[in-house]
Amino acid sequence: MMKAAVLNTPNGLFSIENIEIDHPKGREVLVEVKASGLCHTDLHIAENNYGFPLPAVLGHELAGIVKEIGPEVREFAIGDHVVGSLVQYCGHCEACLDGRTYQCEHPEETMRGAGEGQRLTLNGEPVLPMFGTAAFAEFTLVHENQLAKVPKELPFPQASVLGCGCVTGAGAAINTAAIRPGDTVAVIGVGGVGLNVISGARLAGATRIIAIDTQPAKEELARRFGATDFVLAGDGDHVETVRTMTNGGVLHAFEVVGAKSTIEQSVKMLRKGGTTYVIGMPKPDNPISVDALEDVLLNQATIKGVYMGSSNIKHDIPMYANLYLQGRFNLDDLISKQIDIDEINEAYQELKNGGIARSVITRFWPNS
Repeated sequence: MMKAAVLNTPNGLFSIENIEIDHPKGREVLVEVKASGLCHTDLHIAENNYGFPLPAVLGHELAGIVKEIGPEVREFAIGDHVVGSLVQYCGHCEACLDGRTYQCEHPEETMRGAGEGQRLTLNGEPVLPMFGTAAFAEFTLVHENQLAKVPKELPFPQASVLGCGCVTGAGAAINTAAIRPGDTVAVIGVGGVGLNVISGARLAGATRIIAIDTQPAKEELARRFGATDFVLAGDGDHVETVRTMTNGGVLHAFEVVGAKSTIEQSVKMLRKGGTTYVIGMPKPDNPISVDALEDVLLNQATIKGVYMGSSNIKHDIPMYANLYLQGRFNLDDLISKQIDIDEINEAYQELKNGGIARSVITRFWPNS
């Protein structure tokens, strides 16, 4: 029996309940969750009906300690410190063999098959372990392909954000966009992922990194991660402001909000030959409108969807962990507050209000 935040209906609210967790089978790893970040993606899923069966345990930014391993586990041992990710990959399809594990054709192979029993149950009934991570709980069972080993000196709260916010944001800049020294960048949405886009762009050598947000207080935070400029959205025509600042537009525009309006605005910010990277998670059935002639064809622009920063988590998560330990990658300022699991609904309300980067669950029982 363990404590978990369970989503029973898509109303954005979590119920704190005691549920059962099985022992690891095959290549599964039982992880004691020491930190679980509250990512906006989980909030989107909690508030909208994407067709996932409920009840479910969400959460995919996790860091913890290996407590038990399945009989076929090859990479991990009891006591290892690990970070989990929602990148699910089989390891043998064409995409995986080509190094594109984030485009795996058979991610379901990381989950249990028919007749193998349930990882999580509540009163004998199945509970969905969302994305195979189910990190809003004291313990979680995760396929070893979704875990990466990290140095034990890395603090758990900082480690947890490596699994999504970091690899998604920094990876989008470094892997997907392949930013080069001298490039110009705009980042719409300065939350946890947007801040990591800024970090990645700085690491890659971008000389102009423009952060755009509706919250004036985000300016100081964005600059700590490497933004060279800040534009307050809603204060005049911020699209034209960006185009003026960059003499015609940026080469890379990252949309990290997931809204129709900001995706369309990001396309308008591009210089000729530029690319918009859609990172934010839109609501279902939310088409965008662009001028195919002016905005795309004549401007030679690209609109590209980004999943998990095109990351290979086995390589990228340890890399960012070491960069942090070397003082070259900012994770400390991503952690706005550490909370009890019972505070998850209040913390998500704060995230919706836009005033914080990340809350991280680090306590599951009083005085833990």
